[in-house]
Amino acid sequence: MTSSGDEAEIVARVRGGESAAYGELVDRHASVAKRTAVFLGAGADADDVVQEAFVKAFRALGGFREGAAFRPWLLRIVANETRNAVRARGRRARREELAAPLDVVLDPADAAVTLERRTELLAAVRTLPEQMRLVVTCRYLLDLDEQETAVVLGWPRGTVKSRLHRALGRLRDALPDKEVQR
Repeated sequence: MTSSGDEAEIVARVRGGESAAYGELVDRHASVAKRTAVFLGAGADADDVVQEAFVKAFRALGGFREGAAFRPWLLRIVANETRNAVRARGRRARREELAAPLDVVLDPADAAVTLERRTELLAAVRTLPEQMRLVVTCRYLLDLDEQETAVVLGWPRGTVKSRLHRALGRLRDALPDKEVQR
């Protein structure tokens, strides 16, 4: 993980005219930006969404608040671009491409059970209303903390907490024989 001081220095270099330094920020955040776009529903458009988000972030860097964390700010732009892409394609084939590869190689039997549980959980998450689905995606699929989730979604932190609580309750009801984090 990178330090925010290190990123602040890179942002300062970009603002000072060293536009090539922006490539360092892109390298650091491209993977999480793409995962965010995919999890939020960009599907096959994820690469285009991420590219557009990085272009918009570069253009808006002058207004980036000094001392703020770059990652949540960028992911909010990715989230907005994803919403635009989903809206533009007329909500067709909605969020079918949520499957992302597991980062860990497991025993084949464990992997089969894990994949089955993950598939069931993702199917249950897809049935949630959009706002609940977004908060669960940010907190658990993207592993953002409450504050980062609030920034990405543009909601107050209390709204993140209450929607997450309700969403987890629905998931517990939908998956009664499974463990859903409290």
